[in-house]
Amino acid sequence: MALALAKSSMASLCALLCILVALEVGVGRCGASLGINYGQVGNNLPSPAQVVSLLASLRIGKVRIYDVNPQVLAAFAGTGIELIVTVPNDLVQPMASSPAQALQWVTSSVRPYFPATRVTGIAVGNEVFTDDDEALKASMVPAMRNLHAALAQMGMDGYVHVSTANSLAVLASSYPPSQGSFTPEVAPLMAQFLKFLAETNAPFWINAYPYFAYKDDPTRVSLDYALSNPYHVGAIDPYTRLQYTSMLYAQVDAVSFAAARLGYNNIPVYVSETGWPSKGDANEVGATVENARAYNRNLLIRQAANEGTPLRPRQRLEVYLFALFNEDMKPGPTSERNYGLYQPNGQMVYNVGLVQQSTSAASLSLATSPATRMDAKKNFAGLCLLSSLAILLTKSLSKTNGQMHHFKEAKGNLKLAAVAQRKSWRRPLWDVECTILGMAQSVNSD
Repeated sequence: MALALAKSSMASLCALLCILVALEVGVGRCGASLGINYGQVGNNLPSPAQVVSLLASLRIGKVRIYDVNPQVLAAFAGTGIELIVTVPNDLVQPMASSPAQALQWVTSSVRPYFPATRVTGIAVGNEVFTDDDEALKASMVPAMRNLHAALAQMGMDGYVHVSTANSLAVLASSYPPSQGSFTPEVAPLMAQFLKFLAETNAPFWINAYPYFAYKDDPTRVSLDYALSNPYHVGAIDPYTRLQYTSMLYAQVDAVSFAAARLGYNNIPVYVSETGWPSKGDANEVGATVENARAYNRNLLIRQAANEGTPLRPRQRLEVYLFALFNEDMKPGPTSERNYGLYQPNGQMVYNVGLVQQSTSAASLSLATSPATRMDAKKNFAGLCLLSSLAILLTKSLSKTNGQMHHFKEAKGNLKLAAVAQRKSWRRPLWDVECTILGMAQSVNSD
């Protein structure tokens, strides 16, 4: 009985400490797998070199840009950050009609920077399949084929995917997800596009914004569901019985089901854009700092957990947040200029928990506004507090028969983690979380 209580108490302690560490660390550990859109429609943005420094400090591993800006491509050289570049819409038709034009573009715009700059994808246009220009839409797949042939000619096709980012408006139906289908207008083009993706092992990119669904019908659309709040019960697809706690993940699965209806069951679907505005006009319901922070933080937490969609739970959903900066020259409503995680001056619009790792041994802080900035001393103080809590409770429970060796080992590991953190500020704080999780597994194994 005493042994069972000790195990229960220790397991509870481990869970509590894990929560505390998560609060201390945030969700910064998912940075390497996180994607973000780096738009440049502004007259006050940092230089590409400064942007690369910021991304490196956040450990962001994937970036999408909307052009092939030479300064940006050069700045990313040697960083290891994966980069998706974009063919502008006005070049799609020339590339479709001329393989030489596609080859010339790759030769001049991508090849000079590759492989030092890790270009992994080429997006041909942006949301073209829902454009009104029928000739442009018909040119998409031929342009992609010519680009892929140009990459193959240079031996780059095994490293660089060719695809395009699609608006969710390509779907005629997205709810329930299992009933996802393409619009009759776009379905013939989608069949050609999906065939190309299957032949080249390229992903389907979708720009999906639950914000718009909520803004357009806030009385019927659940805010918690739109924000991907993990505690929300969500919705159950009546045909598959799959439970969805995130509208974004439901939208992604709707695309997968739509592709399957055309005979393509295994095309990976990635989110090329998603985000939530922190500010909007009077008629833009839900565009607030609180909602933007909640949406992006909930998504980051899911990314940190390597979460897949209910349809494909073992395949982590690849996501590119929109956007890195607020861009002051974007046309349209106020919300269009307020999707950024950062202001152009480098201050966070709101803190989603990304951990900024300084290259200086003198500081380690959460990337946030000056009012809530946390310096290295506070991080280390929090670490020491967690270690002390574990050690104190270890002493109180260590008298229980059969548990002494677990507690001594855990106590020593926590002390070592604290010492190592003090000696190397660049070591991630979640090392301590791993120690605590290991301690929990050790207790539960007996």
